[in-house]
Order: sequence, then structure tokens, then C-alpha cells
Amino acid sequence: MEAVDCVVVGAGVVGIAVARALALAGREVIVLEAAEGIGTGTSSRNSEVIHAGIYYPKDSLMARFCVQGRRMLYALCAERGVAFNNCGKLIVATSVEENDRLAGIKVRAEANGVEGMRLLDATEARALEPNLECTAALLSPTTGVVDSHGYMVALQGDAENAGAVFVFHSPVTGGRVVAGGVEIKVGGAEPMALRCNLLINSAGLQAPAVARRIQGMPSQLVPQEYYAKGNYFTLTGRSPFSRLIYPVPVPGGLGVHLTIDLGGQARFGPDVEWIDGLDYTVDPRRADSFYDAVRRYWPGLKDGALQPGYAGIRPKIVPKGAPGQDFVMQDRRVHGVEGLVNLFGIESPGLTAAIALAEHVGAAVAGS
Repeated sequence: MEAVDCVVVGAGVVGIAVARALALAGREVIVLEAAEGIGTGTSSRNSEVIHAGIYYPKDSLMARFCVQGRRMLYALCAERGVAFNNCGKLIVATSVEENDRLAGIKVRAEANGVEGMRLLDATEARALEPNLECTAALLSPTTGVVDSHGYMVALQGDAENAGAVFVFHSPVTGGRVVAGGVEIKVGGAEPMALRCNLLINSAGLQAPAVARRIQGMPSQLVPQEYYAKGNYFTLTGRSPFSRLIYPVPVPGGLGVHLTIDLGGQARFGPDVEWIDGLDYTVDPRRADSFYDAVRRYWPGLKDGALQPGYAGIRPKIVPKGAPGQDFVMQDRRVHGVEGLVNLFGIESPGLTAAIALAEHVGAAVAGS
């Protein structure tokens, strides 16, 4: 049986960032990814938004790591030439009832350390975005968009330069806790067994399933996974806005918002569709509800202008209707297993938070 110091399961953005942090700390790292390349799941099926850290409860892991991670992400992108656009966003109210909620969102954002938030009346908002229809808005100047693949490639390059090895088509099919570490079974074309001192389960949507396969991991501490699919539709023609446009949040997500990719293409989404299994198809009929939602803040949206784009799935660990979740990091202080860290429920703002979350994991396992 081969042995290695650290194994990271999952080469999404968080897994890559964790591998980078461990490798830069001088540890031997292998990353096992079931798919054919990096970031094929949630990490590449999202809005590519650099979140400011606005919506999350104060002192939550989401709030802390989003604000820290956003600053680190911008710095890394500027240093490494990863494409990004710090375009800012407007959170828009479309009724007098929603106006009061903007002030509450601003208070929460500022409690999290978000810089530059500013309330605007309808006239001020339309001066920035003439096509916008709203009763008031909240400006977030630190929000942006990033080339998510380029970002992950930069993180992977750092990790590999520090000695980390990425192995694809290598699903983890089982494992067991042993003295001083974890033994895992790796599938694929050349199945093998591998012993490691430290196992980081960063498998995203599959993280609960991976944890259940490890004998010695207390099963009662593995959360049930729930899949909240988000569908996106793209806009034909020129984007009517230069900033991201978000409605006031809705249960389960941030509402059908408008983002602009680095090529200037506008896209709308995600919505929230609770599903039982992994399914990335976009039903064109869902566009009907998109038109209704978008026209609340952009009445100029024409019939037939939306085309099915793509879908992503949020790795939820709470069911529909439950209060929102936080990131969950389980180490030996939680489950009692030496050498095992589980990362559960790493949904948005995981892309933004990745570097800060990875540094937190690295600090937690230093010396293990």
C-alpha cells in the first residue's frame, strides 16, 4: 500500500485552494478527482461572481471567509493576470415594502466588514443604470466577476509548483480510519489503496457520500445532502446594464439576478429548483418565471430574448424551507477522528471564500 502525507478529495475551487495551502506549507499533497479535470461541478456552474460578503450572518464562516477571501482573490487575480471585473452591483427594491429591507441588508453587510455600501434613491440608481426600474437600491462597489477557470488554474499552478500532484478519473470508493491516519480505496482504470496521515474531504456535492464511505467516521455526524438546482438563461443582444443587478433576496437563494460575464454577455439566474439527483438540464419552460422576475426591475425585457443557458447545483445540507446553512468544517474536535477533515455545504460564496477557507483548514491541521 502506498503512503502519502495529505490527500485532498475533490478538485473544485476549494479543494484546489486547500491543496495549495497545504503544499505551500511544505506538506506532501495528492489531489484525487473523480472527473476528468478541475472544477467540473459547482465551481464552474455558477455566476462567477466575486461576492462582497453582504448577506451572511455576522461571524458566520460564510461571512468571515467571503470578506477575507474576496480581498485575497482580487489580489491574486491582479498579481497573476487572471481576468476579472470589479464592476459593482446594485441590490434593487421594486416596492416600498422592499425599501426598508435594503437598510437591513446594509447594516448586516457593514457588520461583516463590507466596504463602501451606499443606499440610493430611485433617481440616483437610474443615474447609474438608466434601464433600471426600482423604488430604491443598495450599491455594493466591491462586488465583481472573475474568470473562474482561470482562477482555478492559477491556484492549481501554485499548488503544483509547491509539489502537489493532481490525479483525475480517481473516485474515492471507500476507506477506513486506522492508527495515525486514514486508508482509502481509489477507483478508476487502475484501482489502488492509499494510506494518508491527513484526508481532506472537499468533494462538494459528493462530500456527504464520501464521508459515509469511511469506516470509523461517525455516521450520525454526516449531514443529509439536498440539491438545490439553479437554472440560468442568457440574454440575446447587448446587456442593458454595466453592473450586476440583484433583487432583494428570496428564500433559498439571492433571486433571479443579472450578471455580466467578462465578454459582456448578460445572463439571468439562478432560480431555485429542488431536485432529487444530479441533473444539469435546463427546461426552457422555466423561462416564463424568469420573464416575470426580471421585468420587476427591467421592464424592457422583450419576449423571446431569453435562451436556456446552463445549470448548477447548490450542495445544500438543509432541506427546502429550513433556515439557511453555514459552511461546515468538521475535524477531530467535532467527530473525534484524527487526520480527517470534512467540508460540507460549501455553496455560494465558496468561489469567493476559497483561499481564506483553505488557510483556515491549513491552520486547523497544522502539526497533524
